[in-house]
Amino acid sequence: MGRMLKTGSGWRVGWDEEAPEYKGLIGGDEWSIELTAAEFDDFARLVEQLSGTMHQMASELMDEEAIACEAESSLLWLEAEGFPQQFCLRFILLSGRRGEGFWPVAAVPGLIQAVRLRQVF
Repeated sequence: MGRMLKTGSGWRVGWDEEAPEYKGLIGGDEWSIELTAAEFDDFARLVEQLSGTMHQMASELMDEEAIACEAESSLLWLEAEGFPQQFCLRFILLSGRRGEGFWPVAAVPGLIQAVRLRQVF
């Protein structure tokens, strides 16, 4: 399986199966943080959960109405903020070395797609 790094405008997602502790990597243009497999799995699950929630809210909101939704595990906190089809994403790593990051609206679709494709890593 080895090592993979996917990048796009404003985002990076990586996976290194051979790494002893920090197998995952997430980042933006100017920052990145390595994640354990458990942290990366939680990140992927919570990103998918928030993306689904944001899209489901489309039918319940007026066109100009923005929302913020949060999801968290014992390892990570994530927030999606904006409109159902266009939102920014921020996270806080709650355990161990701690860290936080942010992806602007333009970066989020590519980030979500890369996280979904991680199963191919």
